[in-house]
Amino acid sequence: MAQTNDDNIARLIKLIKGIEVAMLTTCESDGTLHSRPMATQKTDFDGYLWFFTRAGSHKVEEIEREHHVNVSYADPSNQRYVSVSGLARLVRDRSRIDELWDPGYTTWFPEGKDDADLALLRITVQRAEYWEGPSSKVINFG
Repeated sequence: MAQTNDDNIARLIKLIKGIEVAMLTTCESDGTLHSRPMATQKTDFDGYLWFFTRAGSHKVEEIEREHHVNVSYADPSNQRYVSVSGLARLVRDRSRIDELWDPGYTTWFPEGKDDADLALLRITVQRAEYWEGPSSKVINFG
């Protein structure tokens, strides 16, 4: 029986759950790739991956120029590896910021959730690949 998109989404949710840091890769103006760690949001997956950012950051400039990004997750102790490709957009939705905010984020955003430069990156998932267990089988969906 073929897997449905709902089955694939459920699988993606299971694979990234509990992985606290993801690597977000964007494209520089000269075409080189730039990756940096991002805190994974503890929220139900709704077709989007969400990350806090500063609206004036270099990664936002890169995303405004080229929306295609990659987000990778790794949990070597459980042999889980996930690569997600998608389209990123800057979102300034105060209600979503309130919903996703955790006091621990004041480490990166000392002014808290009311920081005028605080925004969200919304990644629309287009494709995901994952490797799990010793078989290292690659499974695609998108």
